[in-house]
Amino acid sequence: MYKFTSPVQQTKLFVMPNMDDGNPSVPMSILEEDTNTNHAPSSGGEKFLSKWSPPRYLWRGLSVLVLAGQVIIRSLMGKIHWRNTLQQLERVGPRSVGVCLLTSAFVGMAFTIQFVREFTRLGLNRSIGGVLALAFSRELSPVVTSIVVAGRIGSAFAAELGTMQVSEQIDTLRVLGADPVDYLVIPRVIASCLALPFLTLMCFTVGMASSGLLADSVYGISLNIILDSAQRALNSWDIISAMIKSGVFGAIISIVSCAWGVTTMGGAKGVGESTTSAVVISLVGIFMADFALSYCFFQGAGDSLKNCV
Repeated sequence: MYKFTSPVQQTKLFVMPNMDDGNPSVPMSILEEDTNTNHAPSSGGEKFLSKWSPPRYLWRGLSVLVLAGQVIIRSLMGKIHWRNTLQQLERVGPRSVGVCLLTSAFVGMAFTIQFVREFTRLGLNRSIGGVLALAFSRELSPVVTSIVVAGRIGSAFAAELGTMQVSEQIDTLRVLGADPVDYLVIPRVIASCLALPFLTLMCFTVGMASSGLLADSVYGISLNIILDSAQRALNSWDIISAMIKSGVFGAIISIVSCAWGVTTMGGAKGVGESTTSAVVISLVGIFMADFALSYCFFQGAGDSLKNCV
């Protein structure tokens, strides 16, 4: 097959008269020009620029930062599509309540089994409720809720935007004059940041309730003792820190998932890879942010359990 480097050469070919065998004839000057063009010497710098491209993980990581900046700036400018925001808020919040509460209940009961056995042996029954309350409010409830939402909602965000990207629907939005960040990304980010704190509070309540009921019914520790200990150990900052963590985790899940979605390439296979990668990166980001926030919020020696002993 011949290769033609310019539309002029293709036009010359199409207007050439046919030979006896029915095939179009190709002028020798065109073939010589094409041969010279393909084998023309080039400098080392041109070869490097033509072959080198940044690694995919690098430009995807930069796309997260760029997208986060666009979301912040355009949100402050009031570029928010409220109808889409309410739809995404319903999707992230009420539709995720069941699986989040179920997960939190079983995590709480498993956690209670470990603590009750050891604390009962040490004679520290009155400290069990305080330890459970601090563990749930500071770590378990925000992290467990965010993991569930990352698996359920983050994967959906990445798959939807990835499908829209490979099917050129996002380009269609630009042609119609709609900004994809305003129409697709900002509603998902706002919905995640608002829904995660409330889901965390609900998971904290259900986790403590399941723990208290298990301790009362199986190990004989009164539910009143559990609740009284939890009340004396908790303070307002523990609940506030849990809500702050959840809001940050929601931002990480939504921005990473949307960034991975809009940078999808390669058709259906690329959509699947982007969805898996978005969930993994979101989980890694959640654990890293959890360490950073915990280090900032809880430094020095604590005295929350002092009143429970």
